Amino acid sequence: MLDLFSQDTTENARKIFVVSESDVQNWRKDLPEIQAQWAEGANFKASTGDVLLLPDETGGIVAAAVGTGKGEEAFAPGAIAHKLPEGVWQYDPALSQVALKRACLGFALHGYRFGRYRTDKKPKAMLRLPEDIADHIDNLAQGVFLARDLINTPPNDMGPDELEEAALALAKTHKAEAAVTRDAELLERDLTLIYTVGQASDRRPRLIDITWGRSDAPKVTLVGKGVCFDSGGLDLKPSSGMALMKKDMGGAANVLGLAAMIMGAGIDVRLRVLVPAVENSVGSNAFRTSDVYTSKKGLTVEIGNTDAEGRLILADALAIADEEEPELLIDMATLTGAARSALGPDVPPFYTSDENLAGEIAAHSNEAADPVWRMPLVPAYDKWLDSSVADLSSTGSLPMAGSITAALFLKRFVTKTASYVHFDIYGWANRARPGKPLGGEAHGIRALFSLLADRYGDSNS
Repeated sequence: MLDLFSQDTTENARKIFVVSESDVQNWRKDLPEIQAQWAEGANFKASTGDVLLLPDETGGIVAAAVGTGKGEEAFAPGAIAHKLPEGVWQYDPALSQVALKRACLGFALHGYRFGRYRTDKKPKAMLRLPEDIADHIDNLAQGVFLARDLINTPPNDMGPDELEEAALALAKTHKAEAAVTRDAELLERDLTLIYTVGQASDRRPRLIDITWGRSDAPKVTLVGKGVCFDSGGLDLKPSSGMALMKKDMGGAANVLGLAAMIMGAGIDVRLRVLVPAVENSVGSNAFRTSDVYTSKKGLTVEIGNTDAEGRLILADALAIADEEEPELLIDMATLTGAARSALGPDVPPFYTSDENLAGEIAAHSNEAADPVWRMPLVPAYDKWLDSSVADLSSTGSLPMAGSITAALFLKRFVTKTASYVHFDIYGWANRARPGKPLGGEAHGIRALFSLLADRYGDSNS
């Protein structure tokens, strides 16, 4: 259990009221007189994230209120996490089950701090969770925290070796099986694209492969882009473009966070997690624009730009995943700037040809307050990937619809699996909001966990 949560049931927990702008006057009427006067005197309007500490007759703090404004921020109740005095607190049990779950999760998500390299202030207050949702909330938060921690770790301490170490530690925790194919072994398995992207770095490329669950359970496979730092290769990024490239392994971080949730909840699936882990570096042996390589799928790929490396390593990993024909195949990657141009930093696009799956994702996105948006796999754009010397180009011929053409490229490597979805995530919160501190972020994995728990059963629900 996270140290944000109190398991002490002997201490009296002080109440946290959750108040919207439209309900603030009615809420005030139900308070004891001294607290009602205090709220009125403090001009508490319940704007998003507003916090009011409520005294008793002796001046001691006995309760608190947090504003949710007009409801524009799903995790606004969590903004109180760093503003409460020390002690045990609990949200008003009169909240609906949905609102209570969201408030408790918001408290955890907002209370997160990455403190590996400095002493950062954690909330002094601890939250008592309702018994019936405690394990569920803790499991979700643990998965999100894992993803955030991995992304926030700087590249000197989060290369392919360290990403492998984190993945194997997760596998050990949940008694999963794990195997790693490293360096020249990749070539022996025809994983040429993974090897090629990472060949110029002394931090050698590898494929991490984790399996968990009953062998005869429904197969769910997660693939995550693990580019631990992306210089752009010979098509070198400018310094401004390199500033956040520690997050280019955000796809790997997110699928490991999702895997932690799945295993932690005991969802009845045969889970497989594939993480190609590389560093895209510059050197005399770096791959070049116009090079041609043969992928695991057997398709030859002409390199259009060495800074479009993520799709290459995903292509080989997806080809391996596709060989098993899982019931559901999900990949996540910090893949294109075009996705950010289309939908901004907070809403990752997803691509799938499975209409039923698209509907499920949309429904669970709303339920989990984890926004994603479906984008089209435009068939006519597939021709843009044509190459005059190879089966396909890695980048296409036109500088448009970059997220769509990247998704179409990946789709070429999934030919057997009927239900496949690609997420083009950002992996970063570029501004602090309730439940989302500045820094590494989990995108879409709470929605996907909700979908998987609904399909296959979540023992913590």
